[in-house]
Amino acid sequence: MRTATPLLAVLSIWFSVSAAAAKPPTLDRLFPAGARRGESVDVTASGQFDHWPVRVWASTPGVKVEPGGAKGTLKVSVANGVPPGVCWLRLADDEGATAPRPFVVGTLAEVMEAEPNDEPAKAQRLDRPAVTVNGRLVKPGDVDSYAVRLARGQTLVASMEANRRLGSPMDGVLQVVSPAGFVLAQNDDDHDHDPQVVFEAPDAGEYVVRTFAFPANPDSSIRFAGAESYVYRLTLTTGGFLDHPYPFAVARSGPTRVEAVGWNVPESVRFFHFEPRDDADPVRVDHALIENAAEVRVVPHASVVESEPNNADHPQAIETPVSVTGRIDPPRDVDVYQFPARKGQVLVVRVESRSLGQPLDAALRMTDAAGKVVSEADDSSRGRDPEFRVTVPADGTYRVAVRDLNGQGGRRYAYLLTVETPRPDFSLTLKADQFTVTPGKTLDVPVTVARANGFDGAIEVGLAEPVEGVTVKPQVSEPKGPSAGTVTLKVEATEHAASGVFRVVGKAPDGHKKTATFAVPGLSASLPSAWLTVVKAPPKPSPAK
Repeated sequence: MRTATPLLAVLSIWFSVSAAAAKPPTLDRLFPAGARRGESVDVTASGQFDHWPVRVWASTPGVKVEPGGAKGTLKVSVANGVPPGVCWLRLADDEGATAPRPFVVGTLAEVMEAEPNDEPAKAQRLDRPAVTVNGRLVKPGDVDSYAVRLARGQTLVASMEANRRLGSPMDGVLQVVSPAGFVLAQNDDDHDHDPQVVFEAPDAGEYVVRTFAFPANPDSSIRFAGAESYVYRLTLTTGGFLDHPYPFAVARSGPTRVEAVGWNVPESVRFFHFEPRDDADPVRVDHALIENAAEVRVVPHASVVESEPNNADHPQAIETPVSVTGRIDPPRDVDVYQFPARKGQVLVVRVESRSLGQPLDAALRMTDAAGKVVSEADDSSRGRDPEFRVTVPADGTYRVAVRDLNGQGGRRYAYLLTVETPRPDFSLTLKADQFTVTPGKTLDVPVTVARANGFDGAIEVGLAEPVEGVTVKPQVSEPKGPSAGTVTLKVEATEHAASGVFRVVGKAPDGHKKTATFAVPGLSASLPSAWLTVVKAPPKPSPAK
């Protein structure tokens, strides 16, 4: 006679299998990928969610996210005072958390793309000239068109966020098309793979802004690309739009004045006045009358602005260390700076422009008083921004020249030149964006320590803030030996500890601190707030009767 399996044992087995099969959630993308501050929006989260609802962490105070009743739905509410820019979201359950994904806070009215809008004659009409459109190129061959009405002489800025900020695998193209279908303006790579067009209307009337895309990683196809992952945010505005701050950097000693350079910027908010603080690096520049924001770097040395003429016949005198904000304007302009240096002095000379969102393809050259080239570069390990390190061969006067490699120039060809003696420094890196610990067991969290420019101090590495229920004993990275390049934190958690974010910080004896960062999976961004999942042990089944 067969004995029936007790119901409790069957349920115990079923729960064990279910728990073993459950996986941490994954988050591929959000749509729409942003919202206007002061408003709420329903968002679709694409990914894998074995358990719903999930918990949601937002990096920006004032951004509140609630899971909806249906799997993969979120309600995102943004408070009025939240600054424009990227807020990072994580979705989590008891099994783990997703990688952080970007959600953009904007200042303009938000509009959802409405199909069909492939052809100029069927373009989606926008009832105002200042909106952010949330769209998707959902299939191969897809084209999205938007009609806007402009007055004669009015300047329209059309700027797309897709690949660089959102991680969309697309290389977008923007066109401004006349009612008759003629292309009047076009761009495909203003900010890396993301396009931007600035168009002045020659006549009053309706114009069409059209977008399509190619794969960011080229393949063998010869048609427009598209997929559910081709998510974009397209800002169309005749209002204030900030391109860059000028200067890019200010001295910590302050006070200072910074110009908002862009298009349609009202004269009343063209200049920002502020006094940098020791803990304010960088300083944010934004205003309600300007659609976007920028950051101004705060440097510990002098910061100056170029003064024309500063060519080979009239070099501009500077004293190192220094940061100089300038621009190559007009085309074929060459900016020359002159400074004294001592034999054996080590200098790092670099230009930043592409990394600051500007189109300058900079070429950099350093010469001695006789015109002999000491060093030159047009690229570096950081990309298309040049940098080199030199040991000064003799006492004397030296010159640094900045130009565009292709002879281009204009108001947007701005740059930040830095000439300084390299300072001893260090950085910390986490090898992953999240970790899992089981109560009663020890988790090893390796932290990579990178020492630069002869930094030879001991570094104490530990948690930046206490985490309830979690214990981490600080470790010391010594100047030499195995710990010089890597330290391993021992993490322990109690059964009452909750999953959440944690930050790791390194402290030097002089009080200098650095927060460890990790590379965001699938995006060219680094963040400091990693995730710790505390695994709860499953309840032990009662003995079968």
